Amino acid sequence: MGGPIWRVGDRAFDCSERTLVMGILNVTPDSFSDGGRFLDRATAVAHATQMVDDGADILDVGGESTRPGSEAVSTDEELSRVRPVIERLVEQHPAIPVSIDTRKADVAAAALDAGATIVNDVSGGVDPKMFGVVREREAAVVLMHMKGDPKTMQEAPRYDDVVGEVHEYLRQRIEAAELAGIAPDRIAVDPGIGFGKDLDQNLELMRGVGELLDLGRPVLVGPSRKRFIGAILDLPEDERVEGTIGAVVWMVGRGAHIVRVHDVREVVRAVRVADAIARAG
Repeated sequence: MGGPIWRVGDRAFDCSERTLVMGILNVTPDSFSDGGRFLDRATAVAHATQMVDDGADILDVGGESTRPGSEAVSTDEELSRVRPVIERLVEQHPAIPVSIDTRKADVAAAALDAGATIVNDVSGGVDPKMFGVVREREAAVVLMHMKGDPKTMQEAPRYDDVVGEVHEYLRQRIEAAELAGIAPDRIAVDPGIGFGKDLDQNLELMRGVGELLDLGRPVLVGPSRKRFIGAILDLPEDERVEGTIGAVVWMVGRGAHIVRVHDVREVVRAVRVADAIARAG
């Protein structure tokens, strides 16, 4: 299986070699699955260390919940949550890239200055200053598709062709990022599973994830513990690991390069087997 190179800091991930696993670290009081569990700084750092021990390639730190219906928080509040944690992670795990999950350019700038090397932007870079921040600091960036904003995105989202529309949106955001001076090999894309999509739209998007490969950039997917898994299995967030693995393995088999998950140990083991099958011979 072929795959693009993704430059992160001074590293170059060859996405043809294996699937990368990004561990989720929410330092928020209200994230849908683990809100409040890692708001304490020492607890957050300890959890991140466990994810590294479990095989995480990247740590993704978020200080603002983007669950459906969530309210935005101020820049100062978001920074007060993420910056101290990022500084500790960079100090304790210098070999593991740290990503900042934010829609705000000012938060991204401070996080990158604290040692993060990736901006994971669920809005696809709509903050007019975001691409400049990424370019100036030579950061990597993940551009995601989201219809609307977290507060309203699940209010009857409509598509004529969800895969085609997501593909075109991501193509346009890649083009905009490149025009802003961001190196193409620092860009990854995310179809935004669960962000402004209903159950059927999510399933269709996951089934068609391979159609995003012709964008030529690493494809990151984040099905972890999402509402669609709960709808299929009729299970709460903390009992969705098997459902997450099912979605992850399906998409890895169709070419996804990076998976963003809560349950790192279990997913690392699953994708190792999926990679072995996909790359056999």
